[in-house]
Amino acid sequence: MRNVVLGALVAATLTGCAGSKMKEARAGSPYKTLASDKATLVVAQCIQYGWQDESVFGVDAGGFKEPSGAGGFTVYTTGGDYFVDVQSAGAGSSVKYYAAADSMPAKRRLAALATCL
Repeated sequence: MRNVVLGALVAATLTGCAGSKMKEARAGSPYKTLASDKATLVVAQCIQYGWQDESVFGVDAGGFKEPSGAGGFTVYTTGGDYFVDVQSAGAGSSVKYYAAADSMPAKRRLAALATCL
């Protein structure tokens, strides 16, 4: 029971840190904007699953999915350095990918999410 409470506190703390980074990033332009013919939930779940692949991302593997206020989903990494906003767009989805820097890890995350479109 104690481990569950501790885990919940750690997750809440990380979400707070990631949330402020994401808010700042959204004030600017996304790293990449993409589109999909698939439903928002399908795209978001696929991205989350892909970002959790330890064989690709090693110890940085991590993907968390939360509903967004606009009826879509946000998928993000532990520190919030990489995240995606998936929103409904007609019969499909609009995907806005944000990355802290133009780096090889950012490009690997982009490649992983592109397979979900």
